[in-house]
Amino acid sequence: MSGQIALVGGDEFRTGCEDMDRRIMAASGKDPAKVVVVPTATANSAPAKAANDGATHFAALGGDPSQLMLLERGQAQDPAFFGGVNQADVVYFTGGSPEHLLETVQDSKFLATLQELFANGLILAGSSAGAMAMGSVMRRPRAGGWVDGLGLVPGVVVLPHHERRDPAETSRELQDSAPGGLTYLGIDARTGCLGTPDNWQVVGFGKVTVYQGGEWQVFQAGDKLPAGF
Repeated sequence: MSGQIALVGGDEFRTGCEDMDRRIMAASGKDPAKVVVVPTATANSAPAKAANDGATHFAALGGDPSQLMLLERGQAQDPAFFGGVNQADVVYFTGGSPEHLLETVQDSKFLATLQELFANGLILAGSSAGAMAMGSVMRRPRAGGWVDGLGLVPGVVVLPHHERRDPAETSRELQDSAPGGLTYLGIDARTGCLGTPDNWQVVGFGKVTVYQGGEWQVFQAGDKLPAGF
């Protein structure tokens, strides 16, 4: 049985994320859930702090957390390095640099392992950069433009920290410059989409704005997103 995906809009491991993250752990069906925090996206800033913040947060919520300090491409190609992920119930990618996360994990043995585990029930979660990289395509903050993502959520693109954006302006920008035929999820910080592409529910603190073509809809915590996008 395939697992579920949690796409979080940012500000992970902070006050306001508690209910959302309990829901993410509960989706695994395990108690306590083994949560592996992966700070790849923070490799060039403060990965130890990001991993420790995540582990401390999930422990306080009753989880069984650990840290996987996968920070460079060679580690993503070394099954001996990331072998502990096979015991995970939840793998959680932190925010940071989506470009570095993509360069490190794309087409790697680590990604292939995650896909196999996901097919057997693993929960894959990512916040901000971690969520961006999971989609079909990803907007590059530094270089601009759009690139292929990890494809863990086909047909979906994540726009994190969306509480800062005006939907009408965002819709115009997407129509002008973004790849067509995709669903764009504008996800507020401390908020997530949890489930599968045909069965998403909004969890957490804020709202999710769904963009398709020239239209958009806003959904609040507890709402289910339209099926079939």
